[in-house]
Amino acid sequence: MASLNQTIQDAHLKVPDNFFHNIQKYKEHLFKWNKVHNLTGAKDEITIDDFIFDALYPIGFLPKVKNLLDIGTGAGFPGMILALALPEVKVTLVEPLTKRAGFLQFIKADLKLQNVTVIKKRVEEMRPEIFELITSRAVTDTNMLLKLSKNFRDEKSKLLFYKGEKVYQEIPKGIPYKIIETKKRHYLLLGEN
Repeated sequence: MASLNQTIQDAHLKVPDNFFHNIQKYKEHLFKWNKVHNLTGAKDEITIDDFIFDALYPIGFLPKVKNLLDIGTGAGFPGMILALALPEVKVTLVEPLTKRAGFLQFIKADLKLQNVTVIKKRVEEMRPEIFELITSRAVTDTNMLLKLSKNFRDEKSKLLFYKGEKVYQEIPKGIPYKIIETKKRHYLLLGEN
C-alpha cells in the first residue's frame, strides 16, 4: 500500500504546501478523540488514509468555487479534508452531533483554519444561504439530499455526492449530471457541467 502522500501525488492532485503537515495533525487528533468519542468507524491508519483520499479525489475534477457547504460532515469527511486542500474556499461544515461538531471546532482552532465555519445543527435548521458547491458523503439518498439542500443552492450551484454503486438508481430527472468512478467510489456531480 502506497503512502497517502504518494497516492495523492500519483493521482496528480494539487494540494497546498502545508497539507501533509495539517493532515498528519488531523489524523493524530482523530485517533485520540476516536478512542473516547467514537467519531468514525475507521479505526486504523490505512482506512483513515483511504477516507482522506476519497474525500480529496474530487479536487482533480471540481470547478473552482468560492464557498462550499458540507452536509453531515461527521468526523470531517469530506468537508474538513476539502477545507485543508482548498484554503481559498470558504467551507461551512454542518454537523448536528455535539461530539463531532466539537471535534471539527477543535481541528479548526488547532490548525488555525480561517476558511472553516462549523455549524452544530441539522441542515434543515440553518438560515438559507446560497453556496456554489454542496457536498455530502454517506448521509442519505440523492432525492433527500436535494430536498435538504434546496435552501442553499441556486441554478448555478453544483452538488457533489459521494456515492456507492447504487448511484445509478438515484440519478434525479431533469438535472445535468456526471458520474466519476473510481475503484471504491462513485462521485455524483450535479448541475450545469
